[in-house]
Amino acid sequence: MTVSVFDHPFLSGLLGDEEVADFFSAKADIDAMLAFEMALAEAEAAEGVIPKEAGEAIAAALKGFTPDIADLRDGTRRDGLPVPALVKQLCKRVGEPHSESVHFGATSQDLIDTSMALRLVGLLGILGRRIDALVAELDALTARDGDIEVMGHTRMQAAIPVPAARKIASWRDPLARHSQRLEAVEKEIGILHFGGAAGTLDKLGDKAGRVTERLAERLGLTAMPRARHCERDAQAGLASWLSLVTGSLGKMGQDIALMAQSEMGEIRLASGGGSSAMPHKQNPIGAEMLVTLARFNATLLSGMHQSLVHENERSGAAWTLEWMLLPQMAVATGAALRTAAALLDGLAFVKRG
Repeated sequence: MTVSVFDHPFLSGLLGDEEVADFFSAKADIDAMLAFEMALAEAEAAEGVIPKEAGEAIAAALKGFTPDIADLRDGTRRDGLPVPALVKQLCKRVGEPHSESVHFGATSQDLIDTSMALRLVGLLGILGRRIDALVAELDALTARDGDIEVMGHTRMQAAIPVPAARKIASWRDPLARHSQRLEAVEKEIGILHFGGAAGTLDKLGDKAGRVTERLAERLGLTAMPRARHCERDAQAGLASWLSLVTGSLGKMGQDIALMAQSEMGEIRLASGGGSSAMPHKQNPIGAEMLVTLARFNATLLSGMHQSLVHENERSGAAWTLEWMLLPQMAVATGAALRTAAALLDGLAFVKRG
């Protein structure tokens, strides 16, 4: 049993998205953190910050390493985050005389934020492809049914007849714009977080810039002139984009649910949900879930904007709030895109007369 609908044993069938959720699994997080530590050791060894032999020993020792999860859980309870316990395990794994070179010059936030950046870059690629597929599906729907006349409505009242293409365009075009915005979102998210204790990389001295460039290159991220530990506009911007996507899909779902009403009959769904009491019904489950997920993300967005308020150089409270909210918003967006694709499959506008 779980408190989250996204990985609930049966509610996840309606609201979950395993492909997206995998990016936030413990395994994905640990794999990304280990990639950071190996790349850090290699970059520092290349610049002479740590001995060459230490860099090689760390990279070799961490390949295939599986940490003690129970120990990480205890450490997180004690320290507020898993990194101190993880680094201790890594040092033990590497052993003497090279353990003192593990995680050298870095801090916990470097590790956690870079892990998240690595995973979000992969996730955004998937979401982008799903949006583009939906746009193509809506283009096909326009080509087939766009000339069918339906009733236009303003203020929930019948207005004048409009072509179905007009309805579809109000679903398609925002998604196309979100796809165009994605490049800027990815650019802001796909950065290296590396600043050391208070964002100054003080332990690396005049080699800080070169180590940063090497580390970013190895991880496929963009190097920053200074760490953005307490500047969270990129994360809030991503949350805003996620909410925009689900909001646009929610508008489509709301329209479809209204047009599929028995009294309207302007849209025919390929399938619908059954009723335990009224077996004649075909409920527009997919359309309703698009509305639900839109409202869910819109609600969580305010929390992500609260997480912008990082006091001084690092905030435990605001940072932890991100961990609670952003993964849920991402999975909700994945679920909405998956649901929208299923909803459009077989959907048709009905010709009158």
